Amino acid sequence: MELLVVSLASLLAGLVDSIVGGGGLILLPALFATFPHAPPATLFGTNKSASIWGTAFATVQYSRRVTLRWPSLLPAGLAGLLGSLLGAWTVTQVDPSLFRKALPVMLSALLLYTLARKDLGHHHAPRLAGRREALAAAGIGLVIGFYDGFFGPGTGSFLVFAWVRLLGYDFLNASASAKFINTATNLSALLLFAWQGHVWWHLALAMAAANVVGSLIGTRLALRHGAGFVRQVFIVVVLALILKTAYDTWFKL
Repeated sequence: MELLVVSLASLLAGLVDSIVGGGGLILLPALFATFPHAPPATLFGTNKSASIWGTAFATVQYSRRVTLRWPSLLPAGLAGLLGSLLGAWTVTQVDPSLFRKALPVMLSALLLYTLARKDLGHHHAPRLAGRREALAAAGIGLVIGFYDGFFGPGTGSFLVFAWVRLLGYDFLNASASAKFINTATNLSALLLFAWQGHVWWHLALAMAAANVVGSLIGTRLALRHGAGFVRQVFIVVVLALILKTAYDTWFKL
């Protein structure tokens, strides 16, 4: 029964994650509820062992229908991987609890900006090209990769917003690009957790398969319905992240 519950949660997480990120909002609470006495690091590592497959398969699916700008994505992915490792190391040295209190405020500002700019992300018009875009993308990957390793919630949504707002992508192309960066950050975190023995491999295979199925469904929905659909899902997911992080920070005992 436990395997069925976390596999179903992994499927739904893969679906949401493939569209706009935020799958951890579903899978991590399911893992914590199903295994309340397990070490948190083990549940985080097991979550990564599933989510990396969903984001990787989503990247492949998007690449078949969306033109990914690899000259900027590859340095961004490398920077995201390095940033995530640095963030994971930093969290062993610094207490992230102060940052936790600021997260709902940051997400609220992001949501309000998206709602106020009704045309944001509807049109794909990259603002930069060549080396300038590669440097900007690498900077975004490094910063958000560090955040993913240090804290984590909403990484995919932050990546999508950065690609839309800073690089001028529409929500569909931004989501496709974000999947590749998120795969890199998931990989570095998974390697660190696995090295420290914080992955339940007996659950990983079933959860990974379910996550991939959800990812394939979500990717097809995004490709079929386009940037407007991805924007709507983005708004819903960010709102859910605000409510969840605000509750965990200010109201949960």
